[in-house]
Amino acid sequence: MARYTGPVCRICRRHGQKLFLKGDKCITNCTLEKPGRNNPPGQRMARRRKVSDRGIQWREKNKARSLYGVLERQFRGYYEDAVRQPGITGENLIRTLEMRLDNVVMRMGFADSRNQARQYIRHGLMAVNGRKVTIPSFQAKNGDEVGWSDRGHKSEAFKIQEGGIASATKASWVTVDETRMTGRVISEPRMMDTESLFDPAVIVEFYSR
Repeated sequence: MARYTGPVCRICRRHGQKLFLKGDKCITNCTLEKPGRNNPPGQRMARRRKVSDRGIQWREKNKARSLYGVLERQFRGYYEDAVRQPGITGENLIRTLEMRLDNVVMRMGFADSRNQARQYIRHGLMAVNGRKVTIPSFQAKNGDEVGWSDRGHKSEAFKIQEGGIASATKASWVTVDETRMTGRVISEPRMMDTESLFDPAVIVEFYSR
């Protein structure tokens, strides 16, 4: 299955809530806040059917996938890894998703959204511990330093971010040196440190059936 490349506002409308897939634009110009655009996309139904418990679990799983930009097979792999790790499966899943490099770059404020961060990484603009990384799903670790590669320092993206790092999505488990334009992972993310946009326990129920 290919990655979704259509209008991301349709995803927010489908789930009925802001997922902040476009970064700051979701704060200043949200489609859900426009009159007549807060309904799910597609043909209007005279009466909507009641969603089953399984349907609710399926929607919650897809919401998390849309939020982090992960395909089904990869998301299932993250869940299976979370099951094998000690501790609570839902918290393990959140930690794995949050430690993806594209998410870390966004959390540090170097990109407005995960899609933008993913583009920076694929174009070779970001580096981890001084080494260029081009894989958005790269798993960062506690203590890793994330910054711009040699190519990144020469890019227009770096000049834009140098003028002011985004702060709307900064996390407490990362620290940023705006003078050097680098960031560091200072702890592992916890569930309380992330947006409460989906319930990982419901996702665990979906896969454990």
